[in-house]
Amino acid sequence: MEMHKIVSDDEWLAARKALLSEERAFTHARDALVAKRQALPWVKVTKTYTFDTPQGTRTLAELFGPRSQLLTYHFMLGPDWEEGCPGCSFLSDHVDGMLPHLEHHDVTYVAVSRAPLAKLEAFKRRMGWHFPWVSSHGSDFNFDYRVSFGDADKARGKALYNYEEQDYVSDELPGISAFYRDDAGNVYHTYSAYARGVEMALGAYAMLEFAAKGRNEKTDMREWMRHHDRYEDSAGRESSGRESHGQSACCAHESQAQ
Repeated sequence: MEMHKIVSDDEWLAARKALLSEERAFTHARDALVAKRQALPWVKVTKTYTFDTPQGTRTLAELFGPRSQLLTYHFMLGPDWEEGCPGCSFLSDHVDGMLPHLEHHDVTYVAVSRAPLAKLEAFKRRMGWHFPWVSSHGSDFNFDYRVSFGDADKARGKALYNYEEQDYVSDELPGISAFYRDDAGNVYHTYSAYARGVEMALGAYAMLEFAAKGRNEKTDMREWMRHHDRYEDSAGRESSGRESHGQSACCAHESQAQ
């Protein structure tokens, strides 16, 4: 790390106050952007999607439980993958702590992947997670919400992702989709974000940006981030020798997009 200029307390305070004015402007600009996001029109969901859950088959409307809002995280774990995407796992490490707060604010959170439920449950146990995770195996859900891609996309080397045609990089990519259910049981798609659009859920990144070196990466998280049981000093280091097979992409591939 290149050494920064060393100054007096008074000089530092003047520089910090100048930055604070820009930080406040950024915060206000973000508030305005969020307001525009929440003012977007909605689309009624007319297709019946079903999911395999530990409690049996459930429809999209049933995933809401007693709440009116649903957030689905499109977790990259395809039917033939042996483990979950490291980047999606990084994000998912943040979820359990926020879950009771979301649920007591009328929001249900569910991770969704195309892998069979047994594979999701096994990886969930390995990682020590508790949030709901359901399988859309055999459903069009992930394809319709543009996070899963088929043989035709692979053959032409292109896929529609993040609202534009991009080079094909994987059969699965990350995203977050939001839904609302009204009192009559109708479900509406209200928002979806992809690529760097999901970064706001990465609290570890926000904390790193307070630190002296910031994110400290030249390209993206693949330089340093691992499944939390694969760090050298991890309590789960007995599994750190296992290598990933069956997938070639991490959602960090998309961290430079958007």
